[in-house]
Amino acid sequence: MTDPIRLGIFGWPVAHSKSPAMHEAAAQALGLELRYERFAVEPEDLPDAIRRQHAAGIDGYNLTVPHKEAVIPLLDEVSSGARAIGAVNTVVRTGGRYVGHNTDASGFVRSLEEAGLELSRARVAIVGAGGAARAAVVGLADAGAEAIVVLSRRPEQAEALAAALLEKVDCDLQSAPLATAEDAFSKSDLLVQATSATLESNPGAGEFADSLPIDALPASAAVVDMVYKPLRTAVLARAEERGLRTVDGLGMLLHQGALAFEMWTGVEPPIDVMRAALEE
Repeated sequence: MTDPIRLGIFGWPVAHSKSPAMHEAAAQALGLELRYERFAVEPEDLPDAIRRQHAAGIDGYNLTVPHKEAVIPLLDEVSSGARAIGAVNTVVRTGGRYVGHNTDASGFVRSLEEAGLELSRARVAIVGAGGAARAAVVGLADAGAEAIVVLSRRPEQAEALAAALLEKVDCDLQSAPLATAEDAFSKSDLLVQATSATLESNPGAGEFADSLPIDALPASAAVVDMVYKPLRTAVLARAEERGLRTVDGLGMLLHQGALAFEMWTGVEPPIDVMRAALEE
């Protein structure tokens, strides 16, 4: 009898993570022995926690906020895609070495394509300048977006993100202060909300949504919120009131997870089973 595949997710906090349910449901449907744990690890404790799990022979793991960047120097190798984004969300044990990957960018694009959005030659406004925004920029540029503007309440963060990715993406990439978002919104086919401001734990989510010039978006534009809890964020609610197409963050969670599952197991997972586990 072979040992079960041992996986997990490192985060702080991480109790809310839906990843265990998603991956264990897929494994059960495929008849695979798999155990997926939550590792609640404070930032200063991450190096020791990672070393312990590597020594114990963990088969792979995910990383969520705030560990996606901090894990990089703790790994044996990092893929070129993860290097370009500057963050790792998936680690795979390969020949005894721990290799970091990023499935966020590809998972995000898959979720938009599944929703029927046309990304080729799209003009995109991204609100946020953290790890989620970086993954969105790389994924959308790879999918053929024509122009992307990164908007942040802290303009220096948007400038730094654009500068870091400028040579790594093939599109017109710019940055601007969020306070001047109306002009960018008016020219966009797609708005991506990539901050944590709309999380249900954030009491200011409604105020944040009201501060965005959503009325400036063209009637043909689509609005995506990378947050999945709640599914209908304050930003998506405002977009729906205008009659705009909306996409919630559950699809990204699903598809980045499916890509990671296949990396760990070598088996393509049943997407419908994973989706049902997330929706429960």
